[in-house]
Amino acid sequence: MENRKSFFHLHLISDSTGETLISAGRAASAQFRSALPIEHVYPLIRNRRQLMPVLQAIDEKPGIVLYTIVDQDLANHVDERCKELGVPSVNLLEPVLATFQAYLGDRSRRRVGAQHALNADYFRRIDALNFAMDHDDGQMAESYDEADVVIVGISRTSKTPTCIYLANRGIKAANIPIVPDVPLPPSLLSATKPLIVGLIATTDRISQVRENRELGTVAGFDRSHYTDRANINEELKYARALCARHQWPIIDVTRRSIEETAAAIVALRPKLR
Repeated sequence: MENRKSFFHLHLISDSTGETLISAGRAASAQFRSALPIEHVYPLIRNRRQLMPVLQAIDEKPGIVLYTIVDQDLANHVDERCKELGVPSVNLLEPVLATFQAYLGDRSRRRVGAQHALNADYFRRIDALNFAMDHDDGQMAESYDEADVVIVGISRTSKTPTCIYLANRGIKAANIPIVPDVPLPPSLLSATKPLIVGLIATTDRISQVRENRELGTVAGFDRSHYTDRANINEELKYARALCARHQWPIIDVTRRSIEETAAAIVALRPKLR
C-alpha cells in the first residue's frame, strides 16, 4: 500500500501546446513530497472527438486533471465528465481570464493558442535563439556588440543552457569560457552594448558536474586535471578576479536552476547600455 501512495496520475489537457499546464503542474507538484506525479499530457485537444480518448484514459488512471481550454462548451464537458468520474478538475485559465475581464472591462477573444501567434515577438525569439547558437562557447566573437547579454564563466557553469533559456525570452545572449592564461577576445572588452555577467559555482559542484561529463577522446584532454578540485579552485579565483577587474556582476549558480539564473540576469537588464 505504501508504494501505491508514492505516485499519482496528473492529467494535463490543452487546446494548445500544453506548456502553461506543464509548468503550472510541476510548480504545484514540487510543493508536495509525499507523492510524485506521473504526467499524462494531451496537447491540441480542440473538439469532443479528440477529447473522448483523453477522458477514457482518465477513467482508466484516475488522478488530478488540469486543463487550459478556451472553448467554453468543451471546458464544461471536461468538468462534467470529471465530476461523473469522481476526479478533481481545474481550468487554470478561467479564473485568470475572469480577473482580466473584470479589470479591463472587455471580453476575452477565446482564441486558441493566442500566445503562439507568429508576430514580431515570435520572430524576435527565433532570432535570439539563432544568435545564441551561433555565439556559443566563444564563437563569432567579432559580433559580441550585437548581444544583449554575454555570459562568461569557467567550464560547467551552465553558460549554454542559460543562453538558450534567455533566447526563449527574446534576449540575444552569447557565452564565452574563461580559461586561465587564455586572454578574452578584444571584441568582448570593447563591447559597449551587452551586459556582461560572470557565472560561478562552488568547487565541489563543478567537480561533480565535470566528473559526470562525457568528453569522448579529445586529443590532449586530461580528465584528472579537469576534475581536480585544487585546479578548479584556481580557475574560480581567476574568474572572480577577472570579473572584479572589469566590474562585471557575478552570479553563483550552485543552488540555482537555469530558470533562476536567467531570472537573476533579467533583473540586471537595466544595466544594459
